[in-house]
Amino acid sequence: MIRSVPSRHHEIADDLRRQITTGRIKPGERLPSEAGLADRYKVSTSTLRRALGALQVEGLVEKIQGKGNFVRRPPRKIVYVGGWGTLDPWTAAETALRVSVRTTVVPAEGQLTTLLKVPTGSPLAEFFCTSHEGKSPHGLARIYIPRGMAPTGVLDDESSWREAAARFAVLSSPPATVRETVCARPPTPDEAAALRVRSAVAVLAVTRVATDAAGRVVEAALLVFPRGPRRRGLHHPSHDR
Repeated sequence: MIRSVPSRHHEIADDLRRQITTGRIKPGERLPSEAGLADRYKVSTSTLRRALGALQVEGLVEKIQGKGNFVRRPPRKIVYVGGWGTLDPWTAAETALRVSVRTTVVPAEGQLTTLLKVPTGSPLAEFFCTSHEGKSPHGLARIYIPRGMAPTGVLDDESSWREAAARFAVLSSPPATVRETVCARPPTPDEAAALRVRSAVAVLAVTRVATDAAGRVVEAALLVFPRGPRRRGLHHPSHDR
């Protein structure tokens, strides 16, 4: 009987995997440089990269362009609660999250004209929010409000909307109705770059539309989250109110 001999890159992947799973290399820790690891294991850089690639596919290692390879944090179950009152409907009370916000005024085009029921070219207040857990991207949110409905001064007072985002607060008055749709789809190039995911890996996309008692759309939010080990246990209750 002929036994197959493990290739060198498999042996290296096994050794690094063992160090990661036993805690010798800790979550969030940066691995030595690829050149340094190749020298340690006495292999070519291409062989070393094949080993790292296997660990990246398994979700144990994350490569950050220009910074190196890092050990991913352990998988954990995060429940999707959704609904009104949060920028990030995965973990509204997650204290470890850091949120950044960029705001501007944009003209309504394409999907936004349909969601917000406004004419093409109508001015919209756009709030582009990104959340991070440590150094890892956690989610993206693009929130749109008709310019005339945006809270007074919110676009001019940087501290007000940054404080709102830090508290995961909504930016307009509580609506009468909130409707959400959820789907899995490939990320756009910008989303893949921001979330540091491969273009072949599906993301979870949530579209949330809020209307007031008069039936006017007061806010539309486009939320995107990476799927995978950190997003297991999806629970999506209905949020029509």
